[in-house]
Amino acid sequence: MKMARSAKGLNKGLSKGSNSAAAPARRLPMREFSRSLPMSLLRAREAVMRQFRPSLRQHGLTEQQWRILRALAAIKAIEVTALARTAFLLGPSLSRILRDLEARRLIERKTAKTDLRRGVVSISEKGLRLMEVVAPSSEAIYAAITKRYGAKKLAELQEMLGALETSLSGLEVAGEREAEGYE
Repeated sequence: MKMARSAKGLNKGLSKGSNSAAAPARRLPMREFSRSLPMSLLRAREAVMRQFRPSLRQHGLTEQQWRILRALAAIKAIEVTALARTAFLLGPSLSRILRDLEARRLIERKTAKTDLRRGVVSISEKGLRLMEVVAPSSEAIYAAITKRYGAKKLAELQEMLGALETSLSGLEVAGEREAEGYE
């Protein structure tokens, strides 16, 4: 889904009292919408994913399917609930995606030996072969991003994002586990 306007355009439309569909900005005791951290992160994510989507589409994959395959390629097998947390997907979405990937024989599902109620997922040989086909394109996109943004800045950004995640991980959020739908 493409964004209709950039954040700059959104602010411009909101700040003017023009005849556009956007109403004039209200005065609220909070930062501008476009300057909120979640929106900044979403815009950056969208800019990055816009680079990868054509390659994924060419190989018949969605972003979420690729995220799951990438996670599974790094490990031997994982319980479905742990995969949901690792891939940042809600349970119902993950179930549908796993069903699609299993139908394409890109993953394998089994029952956990220790608890027959739990499912365990692993990438199949066919899934690994698909990843070998997609990987060169993915790495070329990473190289282009690195060249354009700068290797040092990209490494610093990843370090800062990791530090942000770590610093926020200790904060308790009321109702977090239930809202995320992981368990």
